[in-house]
Amino acid sequence: MSSDYSYDEQGQFYPFFIFTLSTIVTLPLTYSLLSPSKDPEALAPRIQTSYRPEHADLIRAQATAHKRKQRKVKRAIAVVLGWAIMAGMLYLIITTQRTIPKIWNPYDILGISESATEKEIKTHYKRLGLKFHPDKIRPDPTKNETVESLNDKWVDLTKAYQALTDEEVRNNWIQFGHPDGKQGFSIGIALPKFIVSDGNGKYVVLVYAMLLGVLLPYLVGSWWYGTQRMTKDGVLVESANSLFREYTDATDQGDLITALSTGKEFRSFLKGDKAESGLSKIESRILESGQVTPYAGGLSDNDKTKLEDLESGVRRKVLALLWAYLGRVELDDQALSSAKYLVAPVAQSLCRSFTSIALAYGNTAPLLASYYISQRLIQAIPPKASPLFQLPHFTPAVVKAVEGDSKIHMTIQQFMDLPDSHRRKLAIGKDLLSEEQYKTVLEVSKQLPYFQVAKAFFKVTGEKYIIPQSLVSFVVKGRFVPPGSTDVPPVDEVDLEDVDPAEDDLDAMLGRKKTVKDASGKIVTEELKPVAPPLTFAPYYARDHSPKWHVFLSDSKQGRMAVPPFTFTTFDKPIFTPDGKPTYHMQTLKAQFAAPPQAGNYTFVMHLVCDSYVGFDTKMEVTLSVEEASKAAQMAAEDEISEPEEDSLAGQMSVLKGGSVAKRKVDEESDDESGTEEEESDTSATNTDTEDES
Repeated sequence: MSSDYSYDEQGQFYPFFIFTLSTIVTLPLTYSLLSPSKDPEALAPRIQTSYRPEHADLIRAQATAHKRKQRKVKRAIAVVLGWAIMAGMLYLIITTQRTIPKIWNPYDILGISESATEKEIKTHYKRLGLKFHPDKIRPDPTKNETVESLNDKWVDLTKAYQALTDEEVRNNWIQFGHPDGKQGFSIGIALPKFIVSDGNGKYVVLVYAMLLGVLLPYLVGSWWYGTQRMTKDGVLVESANSLFREYTDATDQGDLITALSTGKEFRSFLKGDKAESGLSKIESRILESGQVTPYAGGLSDNDKTKLEDLESGVRRKVLALLWAYLGRVELDDQALSSAKYLVAPVAQSLCRSFTSIALAYGNTAPLLASYYISQRLIQAIPPKASPLFQLPHFTPAVVKAVEGDSKIHMTIQQFMDLPDSHRRKLAIGKDLLSEEQYKTVLEVSKQLPYFQVAKAFFKVTGEKYIIPQSLVSFVVKGRFVPPGSTDVPPVDEVDLEDVDPAEDDLDAMLGRKKTVKDASGKIVTEELKPVAPPLTFAPYYARDHSPKWHVFLSDSKQGRMAVPPFTFTTFDKPIFTPDGKPTYHMQTLKAQFAAPPQAGNYTFVMHLVCDSYVGFDTKMEVTLSVEEASKAAQMAAEDEISEPEEDSLAGQMSVLKGGSVAKRKVDEESDDESGTEEEESDTSATNTDTEDES
């Protein structure tokens, strides 16, 4: 027995092989390419406005170019190529004629019925011998017959006859499917034979060498090197190390801007002559006198000194461009203006990396500085500049006219809370806002998602008291009230409650559903559908950015973080109606952490910081009361005893006031108790009778 390896000379099978391989690769790639994006920037609504800043076309072009990079053109090309290969192989599968192997059957060879007897078989074989025996027949050239083909045909007839008459041959046919016994097997390779024939073998070896020796190591190496050179925040490890060296416990906003200029990512678009060209022009522009700041770029004297201490090169130019971007300084040069808007998104990603470093140290000041610089990078506002610069058409002249000589900046909320007549008097006029521009300001202001905190408290799910080391939930209740909103409904006290889910409701326990009270006060569960806030109104930022809210607790005495930040990007209820009006729904932000190990009252400062808007933050004191476990159990028992019965007058009054009541005992318990009393009476009587008898 031998084995024979044969290639697919007729091209019957290799299309199936290549089609299968192409499908395995192409279908997942196609799904990843066409599946809906889960990126908040792609799903969130936008603030509706016609406002376009200067260089709006340049900013939008950079944002479009960034999106184009994210579309993964290489993946799209691979998908198109994969589908083309699949289509070609499918065409070959359909059009190629199949060669069906014929099973050896002695009855078919002899041309008789399978029901023929042995006598009939012998008679038929004799007739065939008279017709096809080599001694009785001559080759017919017109039928392409040869002596060899006639001999082969007679051999087949003889084997077929023996398979039906000779016991040994018949057993071979029955057992092995062939009169000669067990045969060798053939292994088909689903590749065309021309690949390894006619001297093509060396090319096959070369292809294997390129695939396994060059392409595969290159792909693996690129992937590995890419993962090793980048941090989880998406910045180069070298840049993160530079930020780490720049960190101090006293880092303020100006220090952080200087630190961000150390990023190596800026070298990707500041190469060669671009590294220093135009630097003197940028510095002269940002160091000019400003209308509301000492310098046009918003620098302090300390920041100016740091800039001038740097050697000329990429870092100094990056720092100058950052101040030009933050101060919205006009550079009157297309290349410099393009670079000015390119540095902001890179600096923003580096700022996120610095936030991670600040979190590791746990100091409050650097952490808040990173959040505040994030706001100002997105809004293109220098440190300590007025939040009013976030509004469209607000120039230094307008801000100065609105704020006057006040040393305390006015927030957007404070400006919009002014009477309309007073706002107009301050903002509209010569060299200030026009009537149309003023309307745009109001239009945008009333769409900004300002989160107004209504209540913040601590709780443990299912418990009345917090004991040491229990899992505490910090709950923040608030509403989105855009600046300038009118007819804001009052807060419903029921909305301020955080209803515990039922113990048997796994979906609610895991956060897949939310537990609320309906209008009648009944506890119900609702499907949790995350709602994204509108994309940040940031006309100078060359990216689409979805705002985030960070909530953390700090110890004001030590200046350190007590509970690390929890980040919220979506909310549980709609923020705006489809026509753009605020819903004023009560939103719930919830974070969990372990309670302190000792009982006592702990006072923290809650920081709720929006990473996208200046002046939209909330800072308030909250107190966590932790009771001893034994004392908490005793207090819970006393509370249960002191609760009035629900069917009593006091209980009904308590329900009307929203208080808790003790559940009325069911009738069955009353029946059991009265039955017990009767049994006791009977027993007493029996005992008495027994005593009498004695």
